[in-house]
Amino acid sequence: MDRFVWTSGLLEINETLVIQQRGVRIYDGEEKECCMAILLSQIVFIEEQAAGIGKSAKIVVHLHPAPPNKEPGPFQSSKNSYVKLSFKEHGQIEPGRIKAVGIVGIERKLEEKRKETDKNISEAFEDLSKLMIKAKEMVELSKSIANKIKDKQGNITEDETIRFKSYLLSMGIANPVTRETYGSGTQYHMQLAKQLAGILQAPLEERGGIMSLTEVYCLVNRARGMELLSPEDLVNACKMLEALKLPLRLRVFDSGVMVIELQSHKEEEMVASALETVSEKGSLTSEEFAKLVGMSVLLAKERLLLAEKMGHLCRDDSVEGLRFYPNLFMTQS
Repeated sequence: MDRFVWTSGLLEINETLVIQQRGVRIYDGEEKECCMAILLSQIVFIEEQAAGIGKSAKIVVHLHPAPPNKEPGPFQSSKNSYVKLSFKEHGQIEPGRIKAVGIVGIERKLEEKRKETDKNISEAFEDLSKLMIKAKEMVELSKSIANKIKDKQGNITEDETIRFKSYLLSMGIANPVTRETYGSGTQYHMQLAKQLAGILQAPLEERGGIMSLTEVYCLVNRARGMELLSPEDLVNACKMLEALKLPLRLRVFDSGVMVIELQSHKEEEMVASALETVSEKGSLTSEEFAKLVGMSVLLAKERLLLAEKMGHLCRDDSVEGLRFYPNLFMTQS
């Protein structure tokens, strides 16, 4: 009881009422006393004592020794290191639920939070491990199907082969090129370039022979499953496409936009097609042109800029945006 000080019962500056309870008695050890105030810094930890026959429920508050500069209180000294709060009208559980008190209470909260964080991390990694196992199983399955196609090539029709290959692409690359297999040098990028040529040719033909490098990055990593490629490795592999005499090549436009296109993709045909479309409509923005030809706005703009560079189109750059027109100076002269 020597830790308690007299108080007016009013809140001090920056103090907040957390909870109040009627019908509570305070004991100095085992001796009953009246209501007083105690600093939160004096509390080590609290524990509960259940009610029994003829006994009320209690909260035991364990305390630090009284400081030498303590303000006046009901007692100057006490042999006990704890006090008990007796609850005649229940309510003994609420104080513990609302706020853990003292340094030990704060440490206990931090420890509980750390355990909860560790549990969440463990569960997340467990789910990731299960996902990786399933991904490996799917890749093995796709590899098995690929081998069956090779073994029974004569017994499988062309339509069935195409259908099987579409299934393989949806499941992932059967045997993706990795650094673990080919190292991290030029050999790795060469093998990766060959694999890119194999998986990108059909999508390129479906998209008019050209794709932005961003589209290629998404398509390839989707097919590779868990063996993801870095942007740097993709660019380095694409730079080797033409040197390896593969049917694809990397192209960089004047604006810096990088694309992958088929070797058979003719620039003159691309420009002539753009000129024909713009001439039919009178004028087009890159967004309108992209919608008409079914390609991304980025590639549509590059195609129009290329036609302008070759003198077939001219532009009107106003507050309404960039619009392209047929170059009448070339056609009428």
